[in-house]
Amino acid sequence: MISLGSSSLGSGAVPSLPLPPVAPAVSPSVPASYYALLEVEPEATTEELRQAFRTLSKRYHPDTTSLPLAEAAAAFQQLQQGYGVLSDPLSRQRYDAELLALRQMLLAQVPLWPSSPPPSESPVQGGTRRPLSGGEWLALLLLGFTLLLSLALGLGLAWLRGEV
Repeated sequence: MISLGSSSLGSGAVPSLPLPPVAPAVSPSVPASYYALLEVEPEATTEELRQAFRTLSKRYHPDTTSLPLAEAAAAFQQLQQGYGVLSDPLSRQRYDAELLALRQMLLAQVPLWPSSPPPSESPVQGGTRRPLSGGEWLALLLLGFTLLLSLALGLGLAWLRGEV
């Protein structure tokens, strides 16, 4: 079971691990992960995790940051929670499995491209044609005029050079 705030997805006897809230820079359809929170790759070693946690905890600890106290405390608490999950091999393995299941579920729900446009968005409704508007007629007239002028200019230049 994957816990996202007040809603939960999936089922099973395995206790759920909370996911961090979605960061503002991240798309709402893709949940943030503790890896992103700690600014490490999912393949990071325990030592890399510890180093990232120490660096970020200096940045967000309420005693050492210029952020407002409530914001710093919330950020630091999320860092501690993420480091707590990722530093324990068993909980990290469970978290990785839940994160993978969630991402696969999201990918299954959202197609990368539509297979066909919905009928309401079809450019030609029922196979009938509509009359051209005044602006469309003007555009066609200007295109035709430009084509004729270009042809006349090309022939005129060829005639002046004596190539005709």
